[in-house]
Amino acid sequence: MAATRLELNLMRLLSRCEALAAERRDPEEWRLEKYVAALEDMLRELKKQSSKPAPELLNEYSRKVDFLKGLLEAEKLSSSTEKALANQFLAPGRTPTTTKERTPATKTVHLQTKARCTGKMRSELLGTDPLAIDDSEELNLRKRKGLAPDEKQSAVELDAVLQHHQDMQEKLAEEMLSLARSLKNNTLAAQNVIKQDNQTLSHSLRMADQNFEKLKDESDRLEQHAKKSVNWLLWLMLIVVCFIFISMILFIRIFPKLK
Repeated sequence: MAATRLELNLMRLLSRCEALAAERRDPEEWRLEKYVAALEDMLRELKKQSSKPAPELLNEYSRKVDFLKGLLEAEKLSSSTEKALANQFLAPGRTPTTTKERTPATKTVHLQTKARCTGKMRSELLGTDPLAIDDSEELNLRKRKGLAPDEKQSAVELDAVLQHHQDMQEKLAEEMLSLARSLKNNTLAAQNVIKQDNQTLSHSLRMADQNFEKLKDESDRLEQHAKKSVNWLLWLMLIVVCFIFISMILFIRIFPKLK
């Protein structure tokens, strides 16, 4: 499927941003930041179109735009160490933006930025001017085998600093993973306790209902039994009263009153 006009404009602007990112820029340079913001807007519009590119191509565009955005955010950091660590987490594009490129421009920019941060850190360790050494010369110096003792020492110190930060990140990741596992175990334990409490409460409610039904049945039986006892006692009293009445009449008839 042929590229739309919006996609072509996105590719041109992306290529321009990659070229600007590869150059040395003044701290007051504002064009790249504005261009990246425009790239984000164009990418959002491109995703909304019905004739949008393939998902793989959209993901590649998003990857490159996120790389440029992260590069700008890393440049705003204060220390060289923070910049170097931030650049390590950036993910450049996998494919070239234009057909003229042999390797992805974002990958080249990533390597150049890493070299600049490394040169600044090395200059801070050695106490030299960070602008005195060009980027290409710094890359060549790192690749050379015959280094001066001071440079070897500074490289070792730089590697030690980077290794220390990497160890700290791994330690923090392990601690976060341990905390997550502990939280999961505590959650499961609390869930089991709550489940057992709910089962105990349900059992208690069932037992209470059964006891209430039994108590109601016994109350009905006791009431019926009381009613039966009262009826028998009433009939017995009536019989006794009638017997006494008849006996008195017979007694009077048999033994008349003496004159």
